[in-house]
Amino acid sequence: MRLVPNTLFVAMLAATTALTAPSVALADAERLVVDLVNEPTTLDPHLQWNPDSYYVYRNIFDNLLTRDDEGQIVPQIATEWEQVSDTETVFTIRDDVLFHDGSPLTAEDVVFSVQRITDPEFGSPQLSQFESITNAEVLEDGRVKLTTATGYPALFAQLVKLSIVPKAVVEELGREAFNLAPVGSGPYRFDSWQRGVEVGLVRNDDYWGDAGAFPAAVFRAVPDASTRVANLTSGASDLVVGMDPDLALQLEAADGVSPLSALTERVAYLSVNRAKPGLDDVRLRRAIAHAIDRELLVEGLLGGFDNPVGQMLTPAHVGWVEGMEGVPYDPDAARALIAEIGEPATRPLGFATSPVFDQRIVQAIQQMLGDVGLTVEIEMTDMATYLQKSQSAPEDAPDMGFGRWSCACQDADGVLYPLLHSSSSWSRVRDDDLDALLESARSEMDPDARLALYGQVHEWVAAEVPQVPLYQAAILYGASDNLDWTPTSNESLFLNRMGWSE
Repeated sequence: MRLVPNTLFVAMLAATTALTAPSVALADAERLVVDLVNEPTTLDPHLQWNPDSYYVYRNIFDNLLTRDDEGQIVPQIATEWEQVSDTETVFTIRDDVLFHDGSPLTAEDVVFSVQRITDPEFGSPQLSQFESITNAEVLEDGRVKLTTATGYPALFAQLVKLSIVPKAVVEELGREAFNLAPVGSGPYRFDSWQRGVEVGLVRNDDYWGDAGAFPAAVFRAVPDASTRVANLTSGASDLVVGMDPDLALQLEAADGVSPLSALTERVAYLSVNRAKPGLDDVRLRRAIAHAIDRELLVEGLLGGFDNPVGQMLTPAHVGWVEGMEGVPYDPDAARALIAEIGEPATRPLGFATSPVFDQRIVQAIQQMLGDVGLTVEIEMTDMATYLQKSQSAPEDAPDMGFGRWSCACQDADGVLYPLLHSSSSWSRVRDDDLDALLESARSEMDPDARLALYGQVHEWVAAEVPQVPLYQAAILYGASDNLDWTPTSNESLFLNRMGWSE
């Protein structure tokens, strides 16, 4: 049965009742306990995709497509698809899927989900990932046709992130109530949300796919990293996220637990604002790139878990070009360029950052730039202010900024277009030739031709240096040795792909 008003009231009351502390029952094979850094911002999959939200809601909802553990795009709600033209794709929808309220998932729910997330008035922060879709319609045989404005080879990579919500439930409950008591079709059902404390899920025993090994799961908000480690080593949790290299190395000496890591599609970089005085000279931007020792950052500060890169992608992305190294580390070349520039290179450069980033990396970059004769002043702000400044017009944005970018799509278009195209609020670049190159690459349907276009983009970045690529970030976890699970580059915690052994 669908929720009716009196049961909705009970669900909302349970979801907003806060406890004073997380549950302290020990984790075991019956109840998986996961310690996150923060509680989810939302459980509506169309409203947010920050990691702490995604870790939870991705188990409540199925997506149109998904990735397997090797990173390949595979069916989920869509069993197969046919590209009938460069701009039209037809999807066959599973006919054996039930939402958690017992109603069948249909093609109408798929179309509703597409229309909801692409509606500008809905205001999804994921809109830019799906705005290439211009139409979604149900065909007579129950299949779904999606139409894009142009050829868009990244469509399938983006649809991996499209969660299917039940049209009738969303329309009945409304936006806020659906967030408090979400109904999906995934391997786990929403059970409770104790605000500021934990979210509880229970296994969906009617799931059409692989069943989860755990009857229940709890995701707890534990902001302090040392507390997360203590919970893990004491047996109060099974899995913890948000580890830094030092804590991960500590776990190697602990009994019954181990660090786990995976290289992700997240690329760390230094943005360099070409619109600012001094930095409008490519020689200074190139000097900055020459001054940064990527290998030292990774080996000396990050424990060797991460991977230095010389292009604004990672090997996990479509669009990565093998053998392209970018601007090499050469501090002598940096000093020579700075001496050649003279007085314009002497003004202090602001370096924007936020506490969410590893400040050891920020400080090391400051020192490396100082060692070649530049003056760099770190500008620390809260994350909201940092993001606001980062999306300002070029003349108002910081001189430099540290960033870690993920599109969760593993496609170059999700990184290079928002960071470099002049239409994007994230971009400090205004260049017609580069815009044309990015537009061609995002619509080129031939894989080899598309890769060649992205090779030209990488060459442009190496020549003009609007960003300095640093490293492919690793994701670090701590886990009980009883947990059978291998992390993947897409940073997902699929509960039904985990197991337990005594």
